[in-house]
Amino acid sequence: MLEAWLDFHRATLVMKCSGLKDDQLRLASAAPSSMTLLGLVQHMAVVERNWFQRVFAGQDTPAVFEESNVDGFALEEDRGLDEAMAVWQAEVARGRELIAAASLHDSGHLSEQEASQVGDGGVSLRWIIVHMIEEYARHNGHADLIRERIDGVAGA
Repeated sequence: MLEAWLDFHRATLVMKCSGLKDDQLRLASAAPSSMTLLGLVQHMAVVERNWFQRVFAGQDTPAVFEESNVDGFALEEDRGLDEAMAVWQAEVARGRELIAAASLHDSGHLSEQEASQVGDGGVSLRWIIVHMIEEYARHNGHADLIRERIDGVAGA
């Protein structure tokens, strides 16, 4: 059920970006925010790598994008939706591989800074997936508002 909800939210992000032109995907939500749909896709690639590869699997992974774009929100002129989606989908696929045979009770490990925010250095796969559902749900709410501003399309 948890993986199904996570997949639902992943698909919702794709839907929010569907049918838009590059300039629309780069349109910021509302001043003073610079959040865009394209930036959200890139950000979620970063989030997928962080939680499934770095935290859960304990891998020392490089940044998804350039070091100056650690959270993924910054846009590059030559990176459009096709490339951003391909990067994001690769991160999703890698995360699925890493958890395929895992138990929801298996744990990953947070950095000291993250642990101070969460309250513990270890987090179960169940906690990670619930957190990912929350992360997507929150950003899909942002995506819904951005999409509605672009062309009036709103809703699931």
